[in-house]
Amino acid sequence: MVRVKHRYLVATFLYPGAPTATSSKESLSQLLQFNQPSSDQLDVPFLLKAIRQGVAELFGDYGAGVVSPSLRINYLSPATSTAIIRTPRAHCQLVWAALTFMTQLPMPISQPCVVRVVRLSGTIRKAEHEVIRRAKIIIKRAQEDA
Repeated sequence: MVRVKHRYLVATFLYPGAPTATSSKESLSQLLQFNQPSSDQLDVPFLLKAIRQGVAELFGDYGAGVVSPSLRINYLSPATSTAIIRTPRAHCQLVWAALTFMTQLPMPISQPCVVRVVRLSGTIRKAEHEVIRRAKIIIKRAQEDA
């Protein structure tokens, strides 16, 4: 029996041009506007559905068939707008392409977004280290701007 091998995509959700709730005095820096938290409605089943729809739109029934059985969200943080997505190794490019072409979160959120894949990893451990490293960098840059 052959073991199915996986890849882990670390994806971040950026929100360009999103309105801020602060006054003109307390305007956020450009960094914080792009890296704002995601909506509380963004959860694992919602994101899985959006990715599957994207793969089906781009690659049809073939893409949906090869990706859907082993597609899984290992980590999703709306606070940092970061996700770790497990995909089959042979077809990780299909999921990556679907994420790249996603320009808006589907209903009920309907918010324009840019999904950026920042790391492709063979192990969950390295993907988790990348998430932690990126969060530290964003916090450090935000403290410098303040």
